[in-house]
Amino acid sequence: MELTVFIIKSITILVVFALTLVIAMYSTWGERKVAGFIQDREGPNRAGWGGLLQPLADAGKMFFKEDFIPAMASKWLFIAGPSLAMLTALLASAVIPFGSTVRFNGVEVPLQGVESNIGILYVFGVVALGVYGIMVGGWASNNKFSLLGAIRAASQNISYEIAMGLSLIAVLMMSSSLSLGEIVSQQHGGNWNIFYQPLGFIIFLTCSFAECNRVPFDLPECETELVGGYHTEYGSMKLGFYLFAEYINMFISSAIISTLYFGGYNYPGMDWVYTQLTSALGTGMGHNIATLIGTAVFFGKAIFFIFFYMWVRWTIPRFRYDQLMNLGWKKLIPLAVINIILTAAGILFLRPLIDQILN
Repeated sequence: MELTVFIIKSITILVVFALTLVIAMYSTWGERKVAGFIQDREGPNRAGWGGLLQPLADAGKMFFKEDFIPAMASKWLFIAGPSLAMLTALLASAVIPFGSTVRFNGVEVPLQGVESNIGILYVFGVVALGVYGIMVGGWASNNKFSLLGAIRAASQNISYEIAMGLSLIAVLMMSSSLSLGEIVSQQHGGNWNIFYQPLGFIIFLTCSFAECNRVPFDLPECETELVGGYHTEYGSMKLGFYLFAEYINMFISSAIISTLYFGGYNYPGMDWVYTQLTSALGTGMGHNIATLIGTAVFFGKAIFFIFFYMWVRWTIPRFRYDQLMNLGWKKLIPLAVINIILTAAGILFLRPLIDQILN
């Protein structure tokens, strides 16, 4: 029994990492297609049907480019920077519940790499470490533009992590749990947190743009001011790791938003679907297919937010740096504190009143 659980969990972890890499890889293709649509052009259309082999062509180009390290750079830290960025980006996917559970030979295993009752703290801890990849790479390059980009990244991430954490507190107050699986299960039946936390969702989404260094918050790699930002001196697959880590972070943040505010793998009518499948196919097979449908719904939500990231990139120009910091410290943090107060008032006064009416 324990061996079966171990095998299923190992396969689940490998599948989670593989899906994360594949989605991030094809997000680069999706970004170009979305940009082409918005700019009234076709986008990638040479490598494969509709350009679907373009990510593989890009990966091959990155692998075979000359691997260059500047003479005055700190060699080991120069290598460690992109490696750390890639590692922290992948680690965050371990605790995300991608689906309910699968049943195999009487064993029920959740579609989650690692079950943890402090999953959201783990995600924030790993995300906070991600800035070190940028900071180390910018400093090790021995380039003033790279260093300025790294300093911008550090100050930007610190500023917006505060507002993001405060917006998350309101969700934790409602759910009384740090477990992502528990937060998702409490949103069963269309009881999604977005209906109770619209302000918290807007704050969290805005901060996610800043944490992922996406337009209009891409000041650490602002080519108009810093040549190329923190990765100016990078080429070959080291540059590829930095660029790829950004897309992985974009998928992870989309998955976290779907988990916290949009019910994760829950969808309207899922109980009816589960009943129909189990009555037609049996308890085991019907349960597993229902789980796969929920997982597909979860990925659909995440892909929608990935599209939203791309849509914003090709619609809104980047902020000035003073506007970036003012928004984080003077607007989002006070709004997040107000949201906490409103949530506390709702829990103390409105929830007992609603429970009394329903009972």
